[in-house]
Amino acid sequence: MKKSVFSMSALTLAIGVSMSGLALNTHAGEPTMSEADFETTKALYFQRCAGCHGVLRKGATGKSLEPKNTKKLGQKRLERIIALGTEGGMNNFDDIFSKKEINMLATYIQMEPPIPPEMNLALMKERWKTMVKPEDYPTKPMHGLNWENFFVVILRDEGKMGIIDGDTKKVIAKIDTGYAVHVAKESSDGRFWYTQGRDGKMTKIDLWMNPPQVVAETQIAYDARDVAVSHYGEWKDKYVIGGAYWPPHFAILDAKTMEPLKVVSTRGVNVDGEYVNEARVAAIYNTPTAPTWIVAVKELGQLWQVDYSDLDNLRIEMINSHKFLHDGFFDPTQQYFQIAANASNRMEIMDATNRKFVASIETGKKPHPGPGANWIDPKCGPVGGTVHLGEGRMTAWGNDPKGHPDHAWKVCYSVETDGPGVFLRTHPKSDNVWMDQTKHPEPEVQQSVQVMDKKTREIIKTIRVTEHPKAAAVHMEFNKDGDEVWVSVWARGKGDRAKGEIVVYDAKTLKEKARIKNLETPTGKFNVYNRVHHVG
Repeated sequence: MKKSVFSMSALTLAIGVSMSGLALNTHAGEPTMSEADFETTKALYFQRCAGCHGVLRKGATGKSLEPKNTKKLGQKRLERIIALGTEGGMNNFDDIFSKKEINMLATYIQMEPPIPPEMNLALMKERWKTMVKPEDYPTKPMHGLNWENFFVVILRDEGKMGIIDGDTKKVIAKIDTGYAVHVAKESSDGRFWYTQGRDGKMTKIDLWMNPPQVVAETQIAYDARDVAVSHYGEWKDKYVIGGAYWPPHFAILDAKTMEPLKVVSTRGVNVDGEYVNEARVAAIYNTPTAPTWIVAVKELGQLWQVDYSDLDNLRIEMINSHKFLHDGFFDPTQQYFQIAANASNRMEIMDATNRKFVASIETGKKPHPGPGANWIDPKCGPVGGTVHLGEGRMTAWGNDPKGHPDHAWKVCYSVETDGPGVFLRTHPKSDNVWMDQTKHPEPEVQQSVQVMDKKTREIIKTIRVTEHPKAAAVHMEFNKDGDEVWVSVWARGKGDRAKGEIVVYDAKTLKEKARIKNLETPTGKFNVYNRVHHVG
């Protein structure tokens, strides 16, 4: 089996001591594996399954995979589910894993999960590295390119970030960042980008360098998901925060040097009054109107508004909502934060300015807006929208309580799509909303995106982005001018990772304009200008 960027030896260090003897000393009739197969499968589970099902396998977006549940299903049925996926939004893995790997995973999840270690502030500081000192940063862009129209692209399985010039469509750099970057967030001016990988590594990239490169890094966890920078007042670009799945905590770093400064556990009592050991940080967002971040604690069903104005006397307001929290986005006024509670089939609304919960909206099975989308509807006025992991549906709700109070925080309308999706995007200059369908198990559906007219609310076109047998179409992003839409082709199979590409479409005619080829598993991408100015 080909090793990932996140090596097996590193993974063993990260998620637990060797399970020596465990697999060989099971009771008669119990699932068994060799020690070597156990370690290999532990790595596969961590990389591909833990995000939805949890390191301890207690479930969240995905179902519980504790042995008391998986043993009831049995080896053959588990293999079938892993291979073919489910209509509830689980990917098919028969084009990613070999038959042997599927067999091993089905056995592994019937066994007791290993307990990963903790990570303290001292260890984070040990893993802090400086490649370029802040005093040596360039004082102006060194390449003469239109860096505000750069696209910062996750090359997921290769552990890299691609920097692509939005004007010329040329790849400017491919930067090593660590295994499976989940997201990247910008400094207030968009010059620096902070990535957070699933291996817990956080990196800082300077787009002014020629070529752009990592200037500092550290590891804040063994499994992590999100990052955000302070953008408010005197603390602008002073701190950066990283949120972890394991250990369940968040860490605050000096945004200039990347030195770890503080770590805070998110273990606690959930909205149902139960203590949760694996209370993971699903997402973190900068609050535009206050010196705070919004930290979504997935299993607790709580939004923590963390005030960074005084790190020594950290103020955290815990705002109850519903389980299990995931991705979110702000409304156009930047006052209201809208976030999915997957398992509750709801979008949750909080007032980030007044720091309080506002509303809960039932939208459909497992909403997942990704970076989200806001637009103007002819009837309801300003609306926000989401696609869903559990069904082919886009739901829009009113989000203008001042101008359109009768429609605020109520479902405006829903549109049926061909399959479950992960992302939707739009632009103020566009007449349309673009939606992917990555979670559908059928290739022709997961390889297509759908385009909806904002005025008529109808799907006006289904675009087959790729016919690569081991690829899916995922994530849309507009360019700075709003006249192009970039869609990723995520080629996932072994040996096919470098066959990924980004397909560029004319936002008005919906016709293909260009293909940027030879990209290693491209997924999310972020246009510098749009992200800095909260466009879309």
